[in-house]
Amino acid sequence: MSTAKKFAGQTAIYGLTTIVQRLLSSILTPLYTGAYLPKVYSIFSYMFSYAAVLQALLSFGMETTFFRYLNKHQDEKRQVYNNSFWAVFTVTICFLLLTLPFTHTIASLIKIGKQTSLREFEVYIRYFIGILVIDAWCAIPFAKLRADGRPVVYSVVKLTNIIVTVSLNLLFILVIPYIIQHNLWSAAWFKQWYTAGWIGYVFLSNLVASLITLLMLLPQLLKLQLRFDKVMFQNMLKYSWPVMVAGLSYIINENFDRILLAKLLPANISEQEVGIYSGCARLSIFLSLFNQAFRMGAEPFFFSHAKNKNAGYTYARIMDYFIIAMCVMLVAVIANIEILKYYVNNKAYWVGLGVVPPLLIGYIGLGVYTNLSIWYKLSDQTRYGLYISGIGAIVTIVLNVIFIPQYSYMASAWISLIAYVTMMVLSYFWGQKNYPIPYNVKKNLTYIISAVIIVFLSFSVFHRNIIIGNLLLVLFAGAAFLAERKQIMAILRK
Repeated sequence: MSTAKKFAGQTAIYGLTTIVQRLLSSILTPLYTGAYLPKVYSIFSYMFSYAAVLQALLSFGMETTFFRYLNKHQDEKRQVYNNSFWAVFTVTICFLLLTLPFTHTIASLIKIGKQTSLREFEVYIRYFIGILVIDAWCAIPFAKLRADGRPVVYSVVKLTNIIVTVSLNLLFILVIPYIIQHNLWSAAWFKQWYTAGWIGYVFLSNLVASLITLLMLLPQLLKLQLRFDKVMFQNMLKYSWPVMVAGLSYIINENFDRILLAKLLPANISEQEVGIYSGCARLSIFLSLFNQAFRMGAEPFFFSHAKNKNAGYTYARIMDYFIIAMCVMLVAVIANIEILKYYVNNKAYWVGLGVVPPLLIGYIGLGVYTNLSIWYKLSDQTRYGLYISGIGAIVTIVLNVIFIPQYSYMASAWISLIAYVTMMVLSYFWGQKNYPIPYNVKKNLTYIISAVIIVFLSFSVFHRNIIIGNLLLVLFAGAAFLAERKQIMAILRK
């Protein structure tokens, strides 16, 4: 039972870090939108969209590969660490050589809008090159902290990055303009270089935070050696590139629907529809946070326990509790959506609340898939991850192209659910053929179907009534506790 306790404790720490990070990001959103006009703010989201794709390419799937090869080569852990880092380092050097000398050309190709000059876009690109490269260099040291079972150190470094980012944003967007406006001490010096309303300060804040993170990870970086195992490296590349492509497919599943909404809807409504969908989709953050926190704790745990005799039983039991927790959270969010909708603090968005249930249910499918995906990682068949994510991406693109013109963002919400359920089902059946794990399928499906029925009743039949919704929540959570009470009490006793 100490194993489960350790897993739960580490996941809780990673989860707290993730929650704080997301909450601080949510605080920055109204800060940005208040300080910058929509045409300027669009540059922010546009550049970070590119960054999401490039980040997956630069990490090259080496984080997952690192955990897998630590498990396979426990007597060569230092060499696994060396190979993983130098692989990412090599990719980033190639990236630098292909981008830094050509920032003017790149800026000409991706520049949007007329307000921002080409020279400014070049500056933004240089900032992002720096952010992407430094973050890539930090990825494997962060993975090493997780593998070494040091979630507290990991969290301190991550939270420092967040605090620095937020502090610098507040300094550039609020504090310096206030000093200049009221002619306070140092106002004359700030006036010499400060440019009001410049979005580049946001990117600069992220770059400085990334540099500080790199410095804090120096103890891990100093453990690196200039040694390179060619055979192991080649095998690691074979394992990692499908993981990298699968990561790109995941980005498509998460973000491509918004791009298609903007392209396929009539120009006079596309911006409004994309805004409503994006705003209401933020309410799914509650299950998204849990998913992300779980993944951070689960991946190193699953790899480290792969050789245990009862590993399959442990994975199945973790799946049980994961599904129960996700289902209770799903019912809780829908039961209280009339309160939680104020998280999107603008009534103009609330017309799109109908997207929330399918998006939340989709995250349960994604979470189950995250659990299931351990089979192809442990059996070194990462090509299946490529197949599954690729199919999910195809489903997302094709169905959105077909249904968006008629059903707008509601089509995107339901297609997101369909894509994740498709990935979940494929992973389960392929997994049971190649790496069978004794999951409690009937019990898990009972919880999921029961939660979906309650969500339908609470949202559609009882029209989001808070009292009835929470009564249904209490009944569902109480029934789950009664069904699982023996195992829960056994865990609590130990």
